[in-house]
Amino acid sequence: MSLFNKFTETVFLKEDSELENKVNKLRELSVKYPNNKDISNQLKIAEYGLKGEKEIEFCLKNANVGMYVLHDINLEYEDLKAQIDYIVITPVKCYLIECKNMIGEITIDSNGQFIRKYNGKKEAIESPLRQSERHREVLLKIVNNNKANIIYELLFSEKSFNNYYVPIVVFSNNSAIMHNRYAPKEIKDRIIRSDELVSYIKNDVQQVQLIDRDGKKRMKDLAEAFKARNVSKEVNYEDMFYLNDSVCPNCGGELIKRTGKYGEFYGCRNFPKCKYTKKEI
Repeated sequence: MSLFNKFTETVFLKEDSELENKVNKLRELSVKYPNNKDISNQLKIAEYGLKGEKEIEFCLKNANVGMYVLHDINLEYEDLKAQIDYIVITPVKCYLIECKNMIGEITIDSNGQFIRKYNGKKEAIESPLRQSERHREVLLKIVNNNKANIIYELLFSEKSFNNYYVPIVVFSNNSAIMHNRYAPKEIKDRIIRSDELVSYIKNDVQQVQLIDRDGKKRMKDLAEAFKARNVSKEVNYEDMFYLNDSVCPNCGGELIKRTGKYGEFYGCRNFPKCKYTKKEI
């Protein structure tokens, strides 16, 4: 047990993410196509989401608990997919974290419905907890299909599986206002702020005696099993924004051949509203 007690580090077995890659690619495209509003809008959204994930990363790295963490894991089973922002493996539980960086006021009513109020407008939003629970459902299907892997050793029953793999939602914007007084307890207990995350994990760990906690090797093996199942993605962002040679990168209009003072060139069909030009295709 003395060896176990010494393990208090947070080990990121996978730290990169598709979101970070997306931000970098969109920044490059925003320089190349500075007037493309779709790119600039998507870049703002992606940067805001990445900021939230970095906040959670900071909290986990300074937890002093002893855990393995994987960032942005994609699991697939037949036609089902689960994109999990963070998998956090501790000595007692494995947390499937859905990160949300929201602004405004978030209300969870007695029916478990999420309502956001921002700039004076109210809108019902999809339950982020339900999203995280769907990720666990995909994992359970993988478990039932292959019980030989270490990921599945804890599966004595679906109940024990659900007790070990815990979906939670972490709101990374701590300035957002949360109203959850009337939320059902099973939902309230799974919705936390990033500044509460470490104490939330420590409380679960402290409820279990040392002898019943998993050791470092067990946690590492489980983390490596998840990493091995990760499905990497390749996204062509130029194709996403239809940035090919015959489409105007500024407005999406057709590029047509024109003749000007200095010879032939390609210009946007939406001229004079759009003044994009290109020498050749």
